[in-house]
Amino acid sequence: MAFAPTHHKSNSPLLANLSLLFLLSFFPAVHPYSPQDASCQGLEDLEDHQARCSYLQTHDPCSPWGYINYLRVFYCILAEHPLVGYLLLFLWLLLLFYLLGNTASRYFCSSLENLSRVMRLPPTIAGVTLLPLGNGAADVFASLVSFAGSGVSEVGLSSVLGSAFFISTVVVGIISIGVGSRAVVIDRSSFIRDICFLVAALCSLLAFLIAGRTRAWCSMCFVSLYIVYILTVWIGLCCGEKPGELAMPLLDSIEVVQDPVEDNTKETSEHDRVDHDDKSSCFKLKRSVLCCIHGLIFLVQMPLCLPRRLTIPDVSEERWSKPFAVAAAVFAPLLLATLWNSRREEIGSDEWLTIYLCGGLVGMVLGIIAAETAERHSPPRKGLLLWLAGGFLMSVIWAYMIATELVALLVSIGYILGIRPLVLGLTVLAWGNSLGDLIANVAIAVNGGSDGVQIAISGCYAGPLFNILFGLGLSLVLASWASHPSPFVIPRDPSLFETIGFLVGGLLWALAMLPKRGMQLDRVFGTGLLVIYLCFLCLRLSESLGLLQLGSLLNL
Repeated sequence: MAFAPTHHKSNSPLLANLSLLFLLSFFPAVHPYSPQDASCQGLEDLEDHQARCSYLQTHDPCSPWGYINYLRVFYCILAEHPLVGYLLLFLWLLLLFYLLGNTASRYFCSSLENLSRVMRLPPTIAGVTLLPLGNGAADVFASLVSFAGSGVSEVGLSSVLGSAFFISTVVVGIISIGVGSRAVVIDRSSFIRDICFLVAALCSLLAFLIAGRTRAWCSMCFVSLYIVYILTVWIGLCCGEKPGELAMPLLDSIEVVQDPVEDNTKETSEHDRVDHDDKSSCFKLKRSVLCCIHGLIFLVQMPLCLPRRLTIPDVSEERWSKPFAVAAAVFAPLLLATLWNSRREEIGSDEWLTIYLCGGLVGMVLGIIAAETAERHSPPRKGLLLWLAGGFLMSVIWAYMIATELVALLVSIGYILGIRPLVLGLTVLAWGNSLGDLIANVAIAVNGGSDGVQIAISGCYAGPLFNILFGLGLSLVLASWASHPSPFVIPRDPSLFETIGFLVGGLLWALAMLPKRGMQLDRVFGTGLLVIYLCFLCLRLSESLGLLQLGSLLNL
């Protein structure tokens, strides 16, 4: 698909990425990096719940680096009711996945969409900067949080690699099978470019794993590969495309996933208008049932949505509310103060109170300014970038908080079930974070015609490339900077080598098959990708059951 170059500011993509780096630089301040020598392995050697509870109460390495000590809740509070404990952990896991995905899509991606509109990014540039960032936000947050934790950086590595493998095989395979009868041909040059950069990124990551350590300058070079990728796309856009085509922002042209409650409400209201004259008892019963369901959903979602609504400025047209905007300006600094205090050990009461007073004072000033300058019925026109920056920053903070809890919960579940956290990262965390990509990309491919297929396939490779180079790269930069002057030790686990091997195998299959078949997506190509992923799952299952240890055979 050919996108037109436009005469918009050429430094907009660079500005977008530098702005993101600036905002993410707040993360080490509120979430300091921990040493990697902490361990809780002795817990697995104990038999009964009482012994494990005593162990948890006397060993600091088992103290929570999330906000809830799940191990203590399970082994001490719910020791006599393990089934209740398993059920609560499972439900809380589902809820955290929902909150992370909803925060990324509803607030984080909304800020990105508005940034795309304000900066007037050409579609191709937005497709390799803002769109992968929106799709890969959950992976980036989980990666940063896991590298900030104590000895669980392998969770971040495995989740990003697992997501990249799932998207580049399962999602691409499903799209290929779904559009196989339409004889859709994708762009050859952009496909080969994305595949080659992704293979280069994996080879660089493999070198890090083999070395077992890295320093800040090496990690910065790794991140710089993504800047080279953006420049390559930009040069191709300027030199190889024809003018006069799409000039609107890419994110503004894609309407894929809407809030389910809003969708149901709109559909119900339209249905009510069409059938306004229908006075049958059946219709009245259906309408009352729907109203009850919507009311129940509203009550359930209220405690989940209200805290974020009161702290994240939202300037989207369809959700603009001046009272909520003013409240967000007031409460956002207080949330930052709370997060700052919660992450600082041995903080005095005077310093604790001072931070809260400063946060409250800043919130009052921002609230007064917002109340005086914001319009009641439409988002602000003046100072829009400041509103967007505030919404972007607070959505990042919320996503970090949720991702922190999600990774901490997965690590705790790993200890409880005797499953390595790395395996959970490769499967559960990767699947949960990739579900949005699966739904969005398949919807774009099925409903968007040949252009939609091109966008979906490009996203399936540009997204994992962004997660690996930017998500893992930024995590490595921050972690190696925190451990300076000593190198940052990267966990060497056979599962990571196996995942990279299968991932490269899937990419080489795509690189060999598609050009051979005239760049046409078909069922043979898609089935091959699905078979590769199924082989990977069979290997993981065999190793988990102790039937095969490929790492030992290969001396990894």
